[in-house]
Amino acid sequence: MLTDDELTRYARHIVLREIGGAGQMKLRGSRVAVVGAGGIGVPVLQYLAAAGVGALTVVDDDVVSASNLQRQVLYTTGDVGSPKALLAARRLFDLNPFATVTPVVQRIEAASADTLLAGHDVVVDGTDSFATRLTVADTAWRLHIPLVSAAIGQFHGQVGTFTGWLADAPCYRCYVGDAFDADDCDTCAEDGVLGAMTGMVGSMAALEAIRAIVPFGEPATGKLHIIDGLTPSMRTIRMPKDPGCSTCGA
Repeated sequence: MLTDDELTRYARHIVLREIGGAGQMKLRGSRVAVVGAGGIGVPVLQYLAAAGVGALTVVDDDVVSASNLQRQVLYTTGDVGSPKALLAARRLFDLNPFATVTPVVQRIEAASADTLLAGHDVVVDGTDSFATRLTVADTAWRLHIPLVSAAIGQFHGQVGTFTGWLADAPCYRCYVGDAFDADDCDTCAEDGVLGAMTGMVGSMAALEAIRAIVPFGEPATGKLHIIDGLTPSMRTIRMPKDPGCSTCGA
């Protein structure tokens, strides 16, 4: 049962017919892994902790730099040089002490991915390299965990939910193939990124993670939401399963 304090904290969720008390209990009993505690990961973590997700795992080996502060609003000037995962765990406890946050200060790699992600109900990936994204995606597929993948560049963002182990649903590789980061690949440091766009994309990724735990509205799996901050506009495309996919193809 939800405590009186929780009933007060989550009152605006509970009055939603699509969430209600039962949905809030599902959130409290859920475990979500967030890979990357940067521009996308920060709003994901903040909104999932505030929403009442019972257990969050934060995987990030990076430390705060001054250039992060323009968009990673969980951190402050005095945090420069400190590990993001540890700081995030501390700040999220201040935000919602009912949420258990486990920081993992290491880079997720193929050898460790199964151990780090097993047992979670949803994985949210906000990292900035295809090598890491593909490792996370392949692991989520293998463990049958819904993957919410979010990416951003300059004024544009993308958010998609992938459940490729299902017969009619694509996995992340159905979308990007065997992508890789070329030596001349553009980076955020070179091209720039609008700070508010990371907040928009991260918030939408949090929304899709909650949808995966407490289904509401239309199913999101197999859809890619493309956000254009210049226009501004958003469009949604459906992604087919690729029969030749190296992960989930026949």
